[in-house]
Amino acid sequence: KLMALSSNELQLRPALLSDVDTLLSIEARCFDLDRLTRRSFRHWIKAPHGLLLVAERGQQLLGYGLVWCHQGTRLARLYSLASLPEARGQGIARQLLTSLEIMASELGHLFMRLEVAKHNQQAIDLYERSGYRIFGEISDYYEDHSDALRMQKTITHAEAEALQRKTPWYQQTTNFTCGPAALMMAMASLDSKLEMKQTLELDIWRQATSIFMTSGHGGCHPLGLALAAGDHDFETQVWLNTHDTLFVDGVRTPNKKDVLTVVHQQFLERAQAHPNISINYGDINQQHIDHCLQNGYAVIVLISTYQLDGKKAPHWVTVTGIDDQCLYFHDPDPTEINPLAIDCQYLPIARADFEKMS
Repeated sequence: KLMALSSNELQLRPALLSDVDTLLSIEARCFDLDRLTRRSFRHWIKAPHGLLLVAERGQQLLGYGLVWCHQGTRLARLYSLASLPEARGQGIARQLLTSLEIMASELGHLFMRLEVAKHNQQAIDLYERSGYRIFGEISDYYEDHSDALRMQKTITHAEAEALQRKTPWYQQTTNFTCGPAALMMAMASLDSKLEMKQTLELDIWRQATSIFMTSGHGGCHPLGLALAAGDHDFETQVWLNTHDTLFVDGVRTPNKKDVLTVVHQQFLERAQAHPNISINYGDINQQHIDHCLQNGYAVIVLISTYQLDGKKAPHWVTVTGIDDQCLYFHDPDPTEINPLAIDCQYLPIARADFEKMS
């Protein structure tokens, strides 16, 4: 819910379309580069997952704050925070930030993330005083090629440190190679010399493809991905929750069902004969995922994307960490909802939500 808050005659309220001209003026005065456009402001004012607050005293807008709440995750992202030069030192940015954290928390989000220019010490000090901690750095992030620091804060009362596996991120280069992309990220987290590139991505897909899927090109069978990992000399465990042919219910024609059955049997026979692969049957639970991470394994999981994009598509992701509240994963496929690479990394998913996805 959105609420108008006030403090010392300063009112914080949701931005209106009638504020766009003034917001553009604030943007021009506060930022030399990487400015939000008129179209962007109009989009975020109307976006169901955006929180755009303005700070107003009398009839004058003095600043604004914009937060993007990620659909399907417990992550919110501070997209922009600005106050006019003549209004600085009055705590306006701090009040905007605090109010946005409260609003995002009320919507069920657990974490707030942001990027800040590495040379902007004044802003870094503000965020550190507000409880944010630096957890990463991005080179060549801004238009002027300067670097950014990544910061995060838990905006709920519970504080828990996740077991985080340092995992490089890779963006799949086709709409059907999430499996190879997820596997490459997992392997690269264990072997820093492994080069993640399209040729390897496509090689793995050819080795692991199920031939058919619900639509379009085939996805990747877990046993096929295990064979690719095993051939790269990784000790590999596969967990399947059925002895039946996978994905067969997703196709309609008898021919496709027959092909999927043949492919499944081929994968099964090859995996059973592979010295680096063990096959387990049963429902893997989150405690087992935690145990695997604690014992040096990298983990990839096949999820449904319904809570992320409403499409119910099978999708491979790489688990990067787990704590009392969330699992964290790398998603290799930026979407319209999460279009930026940085918004697909170490995504926090509440345990109950992950249970539904997996």
